[in-house]
Amino acid sequence: MPVQPSFFARLWLAVVCWFRIVFDAPFAARVAALRSGGALPAGERPPLAKPPDPMSPTQALHLLSLLQREGRLIDFCEEDLAGFSDAQVGAAARTVHDGCRKAVREAFTLIPVRAEPEGSPVTLAAGFDPRAVRLTGNVTGSPPFSGVLRHHGWKAAQIRMPAASGDSTVIAPAEVELP
Repeated sequence: MPVQPSFFARLWLAVVCWFRIVFDAPFAARVAALRSGGALPAGERPPLAKPPDPMSPTQALHLLSLLQREGRLIDFCEEDLAGFSDAQVGAAARTVHDGCRKAVREAFTLIPVRAEPEGSPVTLAAGFDPRAVRLTGNVTGSPPFSGVLRHHGWKAAQIRMPAASGDSTVIAPAEVELP
């Protein structure tokens, strides 16, 4: 049985997956298939890559607090949306998107992993970095691989995370309005 990830590892995974589901349609389709009880065919499993250096729990909570402060991400995720219309959910998602986008842009300078426009033909030579380029589709054989760029990817060119202070487990303080 695989080792169970810690709470903070699961929390960080949830944040990363949320962004990936929103911006990577093929990944979202695979998550939806798994969630509905289906299994991925062996050829659709992404290759294993070396995981990035782990984020400390304090760093993860600080990032989550920025996303909550600017975009009310946790409030949105914790809301039961069953009673709302698609238009209401869409309007709320637009507000959350704008705030979270602001927080991400203040904390990071993001640049594409690949400079080519999406839809461009690309060839990957032997020795390409599997952490920077994920192969999808009919992955067989060995490099060079020729295909079509479906998503240019993102990488952080600069990180400007403000320093966390106080109790890092308080993601958003309670709000009390005085008369």
